[in-house]
Amino acid sequence: MRTAGILALLATTLSAQHARFEVAAIKPTPPEQWSDPSGATSANGRYTAHNRTLKDYIWRAYLVTPDRVVGGPAWLDSDRFDIEAKAEQPVGDDALMSMLCTLLEERFHLKIHRERRPGDALVLRVAKDGPKLARGNAGTPKYNNAHDHLDAANLPVSQLVRILSHDLKLPVVNETGLEGAFTFTLRWNPDRADAAGPDDAAAVLRSEISRAMAAQLGLLLEHRRTPLDTLVIDRAEKPSAN
Repeated sequence: MRTAGILALLATTLSAQHARFEVAAIKPTPPEQWSDPSGATSANGRYTAHNRTLKDYIWRAYLVTPDRVVGGPAWLDSDRFDIEAKAEQPVGDDALMSMLCTLLEERFHLKIHRERRPGDALVLRVAKDGPKLARGNAGTPKYNNAHDHLDAANLPVSQLVRILSHDLKLPVVNETGLEGAFTFTLRWNPDRADAAGPDDAAAVLRSEISRAMAAQLGLLLEHRRTPLDTLVIDRAEKPSAN
């Protein structure tokens, strides 16, 4: 029975590591559309993305920031692709990203390895007077990440870190030690970031959100140079036929 239990656990683990979409199509974005806006939607087990580079798909699927993806062919950050994919049943975003990893590995023959390399990061920690966060319940995590506020219900800090990493364009390292989920609203002033040039907007937004988090949530964001997970691209090829 013990052996059977171990084998069952191993089979479950391997299945989770190789989660696949039921159907998926990848097509090159026509060059005349490369200047169009890019984006993606995911809901009810469906993932649709338009006009994104392979590098865009990689850093989103593997949950890192763009600067943490290095190497690969020159077209990795230039050629653009559309993806339409559907899971066998409705699943959450984490499961969809796991399936996207498998899709990229299979269709682009993507091979990567991870290294720890020094880089700029934001370290999230609790302020001296403690956090100002209401405990969530056992409900499903939900959030609305808007232009000037973040409304969150039953959100674990690990998911907050992902949101901040994406919005602030730097990896966020969680050193809060906070367990469980939390319900909160964070509001900030986006005007200064909106008025800044493209090269400065992210830095200005970091300053505004850092100030808001300290005052409203009792959490501090501090810039630090630290070893970070880095995805090194060993191999990537133009996608195989659908």
